[in-house]
Amino acid sequence: MIKRIKHLAIAVADLDVAVDGYKALLGVDNPRRYEWEQGQSREAHFDWGEVELQLCQSTVPDGRFAQHIARSGEGLQHVCLEVEDIEASIAKAVEAGAELKPCKACDTIGPHAHSEGWVAFLAGQAVPGLEVEFMQVYKDGERPAEVATGV
Repeated sequence: MIKRIKHLAIAVADLDVAVDGYKALLGVDNPRRYEWEQGQSREAHFDWGEVELQLCQSTVPDGRFAQHIARSGEGLQHVCLEVEDIEASIAKAVEAGAELKPCKACDTIGPHAHSEGWVAFLAGQAVPGLEVEFMQVYKDGERPAEVATGV
């Protein structure tokens, strides 16, 4: 069961320019900035109502956000849906014809630990127009020590 949109990841060519635009036009204050070596990205995260926006710039020429920009221009790269049970959500999606793809940050296919929860990615545009990430957010005490840092 999908609980909510956890975050929207937006591919940008220049993080500083994008943050300035969001500040000036949308009144965004104090984004949380990250240099994420494993994800090969610089990011600025901020809350926009109930949804977190993540502005993401690749730090390498062939990074996932740079690839998205080359294909489609700057814009929505993926939507992360918070789910109650990641295994059940994956099973339902696969039963409906979706396939899983490797996580670009760690090359793992299927549910695996990330900094905020267990995540998995659907291949291509399983849902027309959207790249989809599922996340089962950790409950207190569930976060594995190996992912205690990062984005």
